[in-house]
Amino acid sequence: GVPWPPEGHGESVSTPEAGGGGEAGLRAIREEMGDCQRCGLAAGRKTIVFGQGNPRAELMFVGEAPGADEDEQGLAFVGRAGKLLTDIIEKGLRMKREDVFIGNVVKCRPPQNRNPEADEIMACQPFLEAQIRAIQPKVLVALGKFSAHWLLKTAVPITRLRGQLGEWEGIPAMPTYHPAYLLRNPRAKKDLWEDMKVVLELLGRPLTD
Repeated sequence: GVPWPPEGHGESVSTPEAGGGGEAGLRAIREEMGDCQRCGLAAGRKTIVFGQGNPRAELMFVGEAPGADEDEQGLAFVGRAGKLLTDIIEKGLRMKREDVFIGNVVKCRPPQNRNPEADEIMACQPFLEAQIRAIQPKVLVALGKFSAHWLLKTAVPITRLRGQLGEWEGIPAMPTYHPAYLLRNPRAKKDLWEDMKVVLELLGRPLTD
């Protein structure tokens, strides 16, 4: 596997800091990205999938990379896994999807949906960091291995890592399974639900029934 953290760090992005938080901050980050050519994924993508949702969200989900549907529409989590994520947010957490923010570790689709590589993750890292700092969520949820490894700076397998609350720059970060994994392994849904109950507690919205 990739040694963690990978050697070297992405260049820091100065503009987002100047742009501040919320919507203005996110706009500044998107402008800084431009027609991003910072890694090889640019050659094969149709659109940059910046992420979407509430710029002041209390809850932010971080996935791995866009797939075909996301690349086509320019939106994060819109395919089958996205529909399942919507169910988790709306039926499980009883929140509106537009009230959370959803993004990915890399913003462009890897060819044939292969795993993102270390240099691609590093090239995108400053933008995801800037997004989290602009939004300032109360809780982060890492969906799947790449997101969990990135947020928590570890290489522990996701099956062991899930449910082990960590933090990123002081923000609680819950690693859990990616919705695509749940589509293949429906029995893992109950584990994800245990993780989401902790997230609700952290948000001050514990389940009452």
